[in-house]
Amino acid sequence: MFRRKDSLILISILILAFVAGIFVYPQVANRGVDYLNDNLRLHLPSVPEKPFVLGLDLQGGVSLVYEADLSRIEERERSQKMEELRDVIERRINIYGVTEPLVQVQGENRLIVELAGVKEVGEAIEMIGETPYLEFLESRTEEETMEILEKQESEEEASEKDPFFKPTQLTGEYLNRASVRFDQTTSEPRIELNFDSEGAKLFEEITKRNLGKPLAINLDGLSIVDTTGDGRITEEDRYAPIVQDEITDGRAVITGNMDVSRANEIVRRLNSGALPVQIGDPISQRTVGPTLGRISLEESLRAGLLGLIGVVLFMIVFYKMPGFLASISLAVYVTLVLSLFKLIPVTLTLAGIGGFILSIGMAVDANILIFSRMREELKKDRSFGGAVQEGFRRAWPSIRDGNITTLIIALILFFFGTSFIKGFAFTLGIGILLSMFSAIVITKTFIKIFEGSRIEKWKWLWK
Repeated sequence: MFRRKDSLILISILILAFVAGIFVYPQVANRGVDYLNDNLRLHLPSVPEKPFVLGLDLQGGVSLVYEADLSRIEERERSQKMEELRDVIERRINIYGVTEPLVQVQGENRLIVELAGVKEVGEAIEMIGETPYLEFLESRTEEETMEILEKQESEEEASEKDPFFKPTQLTGEYLNRASVRFDQTTSEPRIELNFDSEGAKLFEEITKRNLGKPLAINLDGLSIVDTTGDGRITEEDRYAPIVQDEITDGRAVITGNMDVSRANEIVRRLNSGALPVQIGDPISQRTVGPTLGRISLEESLRAGLLGLIGVVLFMIVFYKMPGFLASISLAVYVTLVLSLFKLIPVTLTLAGIGGFILSIGMAVDANILIFSRMREELKKDRSFGGAVQEGFRRAWPSIRDGNITTLIIALILFFFGTSFIKGFAFTLGIGILLSMFSAIVITKTFIKIFEGSRIEKWKWLWK
């Protein structure tokens, strides 16, 4: 018999499905609200409309390819530096509100950046270009300076080397935090930099070997210690700042010709993430128009709908009443998954939709295992309630093992795959978890409605 506990579960499922359905497709509910407000003079609030978050391949956007300068990086460290570059640019883009950008390393020194919803290439390049490259440079010897200057004057060699300073290993990747402070004597703004433990060690070594010498601080190739205001290092700048003492606490101070606004701007850029290696303009750029994205979305939805209809027809034809009930359960399952995609939110790409559709197949597979077991029990003349209980009990180990195995694969893909693969793995993982709930709770509850009813006696519907 359908007990009180089962009734509460059924009511909870129906309420959850109703709320999820409104959240997924609020337009229908809002039309009803508008009708009641217009005809009955009510003042019912509208349901908030939250759109799905779509990726580049579904809503259009910009795809850029950058090439990093790894000439100063040792070969064994290049892979690590590229991963650090990827992380920094991804964080920087997120500050501008671009949801789930695709940033991945390609080959040894190339970086692919895909920004969904960004229609202007210039806007995308500006976002990434705003990410600063901070570096500390130490003085060259007089011999090195003279040699470079002579070559530049005689044009024997087109050298772009700075004649006065040379790079050190200390760059923005070791920066923990930047902040604006004011000089207690002059009240002029200055920037304080705090490095991590490795950066503090490098800074100590640099200051130790450059006592009494100038130390240049460059941001995107331009000097922050700027007495002229043009951003370039001049002969006067070579003498400011001078390393007075060996600094062991990992703290550096930037002073120069800057007002509070300029100091805050520099700090904002530094705290948003300084690049571990230098990149220039993109070597390749491509714009995916919204029309192409819309076509991809429509084709994806059409394929998913046709697949769902095919699955429902298969379930009803081969499993009759259990198949029909499982199809209703499947509709509830799809509604719940889509509502979670909106709630989290999940950035839907073609790969993500593929993972979702695959999870539907997993949900159907669980139902098939249950119904096959039920049929076997009914053929043994077991009671309807006993067949339902035994069918679910005997099918559960296979459902559990199959779904957990797939879930483990999804987790591996999510943690070790690229952003494209992560989208597939994430939607698949969510779908698998809810598919087990759908099969074991929702489908079982729907079937138990008919326990003790007239329809239970129609054996041809259940076998």
